Amino acid sequence: MNELINKDNEWIIHFMGSLDRLLDSFEHLTVNYRPTLNGERFFTDKEVSARLKVSRRTLQDYRNEGRIAYIQLGGKILYRESDIERMLADSYRSAYRLTAT
Repeated sequence: MNELINKDNEWIIHFMGSLDRLLDSFEHLTVNYRPTLNGERFFTDKEVSARLKVSRRTLQDYRNEGRIAYIQLGGKILYRESDIERMLADSYRSAYRLTAT
């Protein structure tokens, strides 16, 4: 019971490792957290362009052409996650060539 507990103690090493994993998980959650409104998540044009790998100008073209739904509040453009998913599903084209197996 009179054992000295220091940083080389096995229990301390395990405890500190657990704290590091917990901190990593917490940081991941806070970076990726998007509050919801009625179960819907909203993204800015910058976030959508990064996820879709298109320029913000291309997103503006999609809005002008009616390809993607959006919300404009003042000068801010927001996109609903479900609208982005719907646009991707509507644009999906299945392969027309069968590959030999």
